[in-house]
Amino acid sequence: MPHYLNRITEDLVKAKLENYWPGFELAAYALYDKKNVYLFNHPKFSNDLQCTYHTLKWDVRFTGDTIILYEEYPTAIVNMDSYEHYEDLYSIVVHELFHGYQYIKDEKRFPDEMMGITYPVSKENVELRNRERTNLYHALLENNVMKKKRYLDAFIALREKRAASIEEYLIYEKLIETIEGPAWYVELRAYSEKSPLDYHSVLKKYAQPLINKFKSTSSIRRSCYSSGLFMCLLLEELSPGWMESFFDREETLYDLLKQHTGDCIEDSIADVKVSTETEEAVNFALEKRKNEFEEFYQQAGIHLYIEGEITAESFDPMNIISLEDRLLHKSFLKVRISNQDFLFQQPVIAHVGNGIKYINKLHLILGNSPIENSDSLTIDGVGEIKGKYKKQENIRHLLID
Repeated sequence: MPHYLNRITEDLVKAKLENYWPGFELAAYALYDKKNVYLFNHPKFSNDLQCTYHTLKWDVRFTGDTIILYEEYPTAIVNMDSYEHYEDLYSIVVHELFHGYQYIKDEKRFPDEMMGITYPVSKENVELRNRERTNLYHALLENNVMKKKRYLDAFIALREKRAASIEEYLIYEKLIETIEGPAWYVELRAYSEKSPLDYHSVLKKYAQPLINKFKSTSSIRRSCYSSGLFMCLLLEELSPGWMESFFDREETLYDLLKQHTGDCIEDSIADVKVSTETEEAVNFALEKRKNEFEEFYQQAGIHLYIEGEITAESFDPMNIISLEDRLLHKSFLKVRISNQDFLFQQPVIAHVGNGIKYINKLHLILGNSPIENSDSLTIDGVGEIKGKYKKQENIRHLLID
């Protein structure tokens, strides 16, 4: 993958980014693998004109595909090992760079991630939500003006009906759409530019999370990316130039789209009858959560329980599964224990009390036994955690100081 580094430099120029979104500024970005980090366009190194990128040794700050503050500057980071084809890598870099651009533009419409993790899976809401998403899909693809309007009006009416019962969670959906929809919009445009697929095939690929009822019910947060994307595409059609003032507004994408419809009365929707498919989608989503936890528990290795006052510092909200008072962090979790930070780059279950950040117990399954010291355990790849511990067969309990 490192052979793509020079190509990335040539492709990520301001003129090209502005074709994806007006005014799109290039933030710093870094591509990394297990050993190295290749850092581009960072002001710390801007005086060295001989290098298009700077090679650094990988460290724990470079985890996942996201935005971090590296040396006090927003930096998009992407794991090169996760992508086989250039169009996939390139479009994800553009996606994360857009999040850097949002930071530069002082975007404030961010959601409370706790709402997504505690999102209730009720059958009536899922039924209405999936109908809503189907209408949004058809509203974009429909060429007949009158039919397009009917699909869009139905989408608005269904969403307004949902708002009556889950208003705070619907606010969460609208904010995710507003943050991630535009990032998916520029990603789609970048992918379409580099992919051998025609535009219709690319759109079909990006539409799958919108219309697949099982996926959209199982992953609420990620499903909002596609609904946000389709709102962006509809706004492009209904209100050319809408992006110019987007960062000067407080409205969500949904609020902007709603301005292009008539009065949609949610009471006009008949009593909701839950379909068999919705029943199956809800059961699938709930069973999937239980199975994720069961698969975790069935792993071979040393079960380590860390108990005490623990604070979550950072995590990947796209890869968290909730079940009762437990959160399964599937990709990584960075925590603070006794004023020291520790990064777990593996699945870990956090037992939480008052909110997602406040943890009273961590459960890990280790491939190698931790090193036992007199007053601590040293965990391979994590570090030394102080506390009293006890040992029983393949179980370790660490009570932190």
